[in-house]
Amino acid sequence: MTLLCVPLVARTVEEMVADAAAAAAAGGDLVEIRLDFIQGFRPREHLPLLLRGCPLPALVTYRPSWEGGQYEGDDTTRFETLRLAMELGVDYVDIELKVADKFMSFISGNKPEKCKLIVSSHNYEYTPSCEDLANLVARIQAVGADIVKVATTAKDIVDVSRMFQVMVHCQVPMIGLVMSEKGLMSRVLAPKFGGYLTFGILNAAKTSASGQPTVEELLNIYHIRHIGPDTKVLGLIANPVKQSKSPILHNKCLQSVGYNAVYLPLLGDNLASFLETYSSPDFSGFSCSLPFKVDAVKCCDEHDPVAKSIGAINTIIRRPDGKLVGYNTDYIGAISAIEDGIGGAGGAGKAIAYGAKEKGARVVVANRTYEKAVSLANAIGGQALRLADLETFRPEEGMILANATSLGMYPNTDGTPISKKALSFYDMVFDAVYAPKVTRLLREAEECGVKVVSGVEMFIRQAIGQFEHFTGGIEAPESLMREIAAKYT
Repeated sequence: MTLLCVPLVARTVEEMVADAAAAAAAGGDLVEIRLDFIQGFRPREHLPLLLRGCPLPALVTYRPSWEGGQYEGDDTTRFETLRLAMELGVDYVDIELKVADKFMSFISGNKPEKCKLIVSSHNYEYTPSCEDLANLVARIQAVGADIVKVATTAKDIVDVSRMFQVMVHCQVPMIGLVMSEKGLMSRVLAPKFGGYLTFGILNAAKTSASGQPTVEELLNIYHIRHIGPDTKVLGLIANPVKQSKSPILHNKCLQSVGYNAVYLPLLGDNLASFLETYSSPDFSGFSCSLPFKVDAVKCCDEHDPVAKSIGAINTIIRRPDGKLVGYNTDYIGAISAIEDGIGGAGGAGKAIAYGAKEKGARVVVANRTYEKAVSLANAIGGQALRLADLETFRPEEGMILANATSLGMYPNTDGTPISKKALSFYDMVFDAVYAPKVTRLLREAEECGVKVVSGVEMFIRQAIGQFEHFTGGIEAPESLMREIAAKYT
């Protein structure tokens, strides 16, 4: 079982003792005591206080500044402190590969049987090739490590795949983590690829490295205790992605029906590269959001007829034979929430416009790039406008304004595609943005007395379709989805 380790980075011994208790209460398996964070640290006075009353097994780390830590002193003092921790019965000690030989000579090979030695290497710039990573692991093993630790940095989400490849072939216990938001999946999927432990922080203010999720997220959203070698990997590939509530919604629903899968936020740069890299059947389905919905069409081997007609995809399923099939559940989600609409010319806008036309509506497409508006309008027999033209455009009776742009999305919540003055001419305003639930566009429309439809409705309804594609036809728990959406949006 992959252990859940909570790093303790408090500045005082008293606060660190309190955080150790909080880590145990939160469900951690062990704590990493980062001695280099403690101000005025006095080893012989403070170590007994930290270790003897610790409610969880402890890993002691005294990280120097040259390896990304806070300790500025000499190695001898640091080595003496780590040896003292061993004598006091600590469960794990972490030492850096660069000085591992020197440390082993310092302790003369005398290490208590109970204490496991973690030998670590950190790369804060990039993730090396598989060959270089494998050679690094071999070097760490050769110095006498009980546990190998390699932490690198993801410049692109595809970098994480190299760490996974090395982890599954490692012959000794290994901690393999990739830092930064793009490396999050390395932390969540550690149990799938045999990681000895992964780190979960108490809260966002208590991080020891970039990209660390909280204990709460790992246990209650990603359900890390239930992830294993056979767990399917699903996720939302987008850029940006952290604002999305899809991981919360899909994971809780997958858990509710007992489907063995985990759904991740996947911060990507290139959809084709991502799909080519993570080509294992276990990476079985993905949601696509900005800016990849149109790119997804050419990445798929087959397309649902509706998705092909729309020219945008928000759901990709990898069949057992490896073929990628594209679907569009935005279409159903949007049009079941509103009857007619006008909107942007991106992925969601294409779906709304297509669906509205199918329902017999007159469609007017407005876009910041006029050529995109013309292209979509021509495809569906609609009218094209520049986005600025909406200020003087006078809709006919019964028209609905549907915003399918990202204007107003968190964190840029002041954005809106149209002035408040122009909103009063519409019968209804729909906003595909659901974070925040009440956007500036919807708020100003309500102030004008116009009926509004929140993007939360589209979010729920498209998620129902996605869930059923992901699970091979299991009925989506709609009531649970609505409960989650009400709580988190």
